[in-house]
Formats: sequence, structure tokens, C-alpha cells
Amino acid sequence: MTLVDRLAIARGDIPADLALRNAMLVNVWSGEIYPTDILIHDGRIVALGGDYTAKQEIDLEGHYVCPGFIDAHVHIESSLCTPPEFARAVVPHGVTTVVTDPHEIANVLGIQGINFMLERAKDGPLSVFVNAPSCVPATEMETSGARLEADDLAPLLANQWVTGLAEVMNYPGVIFGDEGMLDKLERFQSKVMDGHCPALTGKQLNAYVSAGIGSEHECTTVQEALEKLRLGLTIFIREGTTTRNLRPLLPLVTPQNHTRICFCTDDRQPNSLMDEGSIDFMVRTAIELGIDPVMAIRMGTLNTAQYFRLYDYGVIAPGKWADMVVFSDLFHFQPEMVFRRGELVAQNGMMVTTKPVQRPIKLTPSVNLNLDHLDLRIPAKAGHIRLIGGVGDQVVTHHLIEEAKILDDQAIADTERDILKMVVVERHHATGGIGKGFINGFGLKRGAIAGTVAHDHHNLVVIGVDDDSIRRAIQAVIEIGGGLVAVDGETVLGTLPLPVAGLMTEIPLEQVRYEYDLMIAHAQTLGSTMPDPFMAMSFMALEVIPKLKLTDVGLVDVEQFKVVDLFV
Repeated sequence: MTLVDRLAIARGDIPADLALRNAMLVNVWSGEIYPTDILIHDGRIVALGGDYTAKQEIDLEGHYVCPGFIDAHVHIESSLCTPPEFARAVVPHGVTTVVTDPHEIANVLGIQGINFMLERAKDGPLSVFVNAPSCVPATEMETSGARLEADDLAPLLANQWVTGLAEVMNYPGVIFGDEGMLDKLERFQSKVMDGHCPALTGKQLNAYVSAGIGSEHECTTVQEALEKLRLGLTIFIREGTTTRNLRPLLPLVTPQNHTRICFCTDDRQPNSLMDEGSIDFMVRTAIELGIDPVMAIRMGTLNTAQYFRLYDYGVIAPGKWADMVVFSDLFHFQPEMVFRRGELVAQNGMMVTTKPVQRPIKLTPSVNLNLDHLDLRIPAKAGHIRLIGGVGDQVVTHHLIEEAKILDDQAIADTERDILKMVVVERHHATGGIGKGFINGFGLKRGAIAGTVAHDHHNLVVIGVDDDSIRRAIQAVIEIGGGLVAVDGETVLGTLPLPVAGLMTEIPLEQVRYEYDLMIAHAQTLGSTMPDPFMAMSFMALEVIPKLKLTDVGLVDVEQFKVVDLFV
């Protein structure tokens, strides 16, 4: 559509493609809700108001219309699906745009992985913007499949779908002036740069913000979020599958500060996406808990668009993209119709458009290890060990000191105290690197669970009761070429192959959800007490989240930011 055509339609000289009549517009720009007509042509809104003609009309009969939701920060890989199937999960819930950080696949396959995600997102019903991964690897205390320096990321700056630099997790590198980290910050100074600095406070937080970083999604308390908000960071309130921060942080939101707050999901598994939803779940929950509906919708739309400088998104106004959600109840929000660029793409929870044809893309094999010289034993050096203390629905952990259970001079699991063995095996370069430790909170009584989803390096992680089960779990992961497994001794109870970088599959979303639910059920038959032990396990190797984590290099004391000995 040329500008001449747009102006002619806005003047009323020629008919628009589509008119949505009798809409109750939620105007996130003015903060009002009022009746109007919405005129759409060639994917954009051209006018609001009556007395316009259109080739097609839909009478909304007084239903509400708000902008399509925007997820401020999401790792699509955590859905275990590639972008086309991820879109099928979120678009029916009113999400029309996401800003994704593909650092999961980038940690495995580097630029090849980023390009794969951009290619798979093309021509779909979801606008997928990418933030260039800032920390591949996250730190030097892990072994990733790739390394991306500033020069590697620089070509992405010219891509129209790249909005900036993704979550800068290496906050010590920023604070203390790591040369490689500063190179990336300088390259992306003209773009948006997202933060990631859990529990950071005081002078170090001041230094981190001074580097030009603009957001934070790791807050878990109002006090933490308020300190960061006061220093100029935009706060992304997160509600993932495991990371449930929405309810604790909603007391932060006021009419005075809510324009500097956005909603994001970060990491959501298929069951959460299909049963609860995405940003719509956050908006609905916020309204039910007393947040003004316009404020709640604004945090899921306009605020995010403005932060990422996506000025054609997040608002229903002339000249903007016609991304819209139609619903009937302002206080019990449920999307009924979803438009993306003026096209009806979902209705009553179901997609009404066909999935784009996907061309075959051959990726580098990503599971490279063997069991020949893998030693799982932990010779006892002392009577006490450092123990990773699981915290249920959070990715943070405790740093505990417990008495070791020792048998034949080996430290072993102790199911009576819920102390399980955890192993992380390097799977990218067949180096033989292995980290060994212990963890609680998972509740297994026998067997082991394992997977190649282990943020952010995505080495092979296993939590188990005995070495035979752990070894069989590793072998089963190798056999399926990456993915999730549950074993009981030598018996493989179930597998979920993830052939795309050991992180994703391209089978239909519904099948992924079914098979993933089976995996959770298998883990629970082994005694797991967690609603989603695989998601929880995937974060136990992430050495940029306090307090104690395990990588293939060893145990990491995150607060000291160094590798520490298992034995005390």
C-alpha cells in the first residue's frame, strides 16, 4: 500500500479492505475504552471512527478490542518447538509479536542456530523479533558448542528483525570491564540492550546500569525490582513455567510507574502454553488480582513496543500494524478473535490459517560424546559436601552444606534425605569434561532423568539415584540424538527426542505436549515430587543464577563467581 492510497482511505475517498464495526476499543495510548469502528487496509489500521466504507465488514457487536500482545522476552526453544509450532501455541492466546533471545540454540550451533530461527519464523502468523545473544558462552565456567564475539554478532545489526542485544548475563564481566563484554556493549549502543542481573544491588548495580543496559527480568521481590526501577531499568515481570514471579511482583505496579513495566514469559513449556496461555495469562491474572484492566493490557502491549522502539506495534491507531485481540469480558479476559496484520489468524482458541511450508534445513549434529572413559564415581575427600538446594518453582538455589553419605570410599546419593547425584557431561566437542555433584528437592527414589536441555550451555545433565541408572540415561540420550529421557536402572521408561540441536523438535505441538507430559509422569513414577522436574533440572546447570550450580567444569558458587570444590 502506498502512502497515497493510505491517505485516500483515511480521507474516506476509497473503501478500506476491512471494517470492524461496533468495537469497544481499549485505547492503550489515551487510557480510554470507547465505542468506535476500526478500518484496516493492507495489514495496517488506516482510520478509527464511523462513516467509512469497506470491502468487508465484521460486526463485533460491542466486543472489546485491544492491541495484540507482545512478549518482551522469550526463549522459543523452551517450548521444545521451532517457531512455526510455537506460533500455533501462542497466537490463539492473542500473542502477535515476540522478542526472542535465541541464545539456547546459539550456545549449541552459534550463528547457524540464530539463522535457523530467523528462517523458521519467516512468513508465519507471528512477528518474531530477535535480540542478538550477548553471552555465548554465558561465562568461562562452562563449555558451550559455540563462541560468539562482538565481530560475530555485528552482521546481525543490519537485520530488520534484530532489535538489540539480548540479556547480558555476565554481569561481573560488565561491572569489572571484561574486554569482550565491553566490545559487545559498544557495538550495540545504538540498540536496545537487555539486562539479567539477579540479586545485584548497590554500587555494582549502578555500574551495571551505567553500561547502557535498559531492562531486567530476573527480579523476584518488590524490593529488588523497585531498586532497579529507580535506577532507570524497565522491569519485565516474568511468568514462566518454573519462574513464577507475577504474583510476588504485582504489588510493585502503580498508576505512576506501570508504563515502565512489561510482561514476559522467558521459558514456557508446551503444557503451560496450551493450558494457561502466554502474555494473556499474565494480563488475565493481573486484572483478577486488582490491576486496572487498561494498565494490565498496556503492560502486555504498548509498554513493550515502546521499550523496543517498535513504534508500529502495540497500539490501535492509524498507520500502525493491525494486530488485535477481540474479547467479550474485560475482567475475565479470554481472546476470541486474533488478527495479525489485518488477517484473522485465530478464533476461539484455534488457528484458522495454515502453517507455512517449511523447507528442509540440515543442521550440524550436536550430541558428540562417548561413554568409554566416563567415570561417574566421586571419591570421598571429606565428610561434608556442598549441596545444590532446589527451591521448587524458582531457578535460584540454596548453597547448602550437608554430611556426605559414603560407601566404599565413594560419596553416593541418599534418597532418605533427598540427596541425589547430579552429573553434567560436555556434549559438544567430545572433550570428556564432566562435572559431578549433589542436589536436593527432586525427590527421586530410584532411576534417573536426563536431557540435553541445560541452560545455557546445554550440555547433557543427569539427576539420579545410582551410577547404573545415570550411565543408562546418558546412553539413551546419545541413542536418540539429544532430548529427554527417564530410566529405571537399565530400563528406559520413556524418551522425547529433540533432534534440532538437542533442544527442539518439529513434530506438531500437540504431540510434543503429549510426549512431554508422559516424561513428567515417568519422572513422578520414579518418585519426583516436582510438577515439572525436567524444566527445573534444565536450570540447575545455569551458573549465572544464584547460589550454587553445576556445569561440566564443576560446582559454581555464583555469588563468588568461581568454581569451588564439592567437598568442604
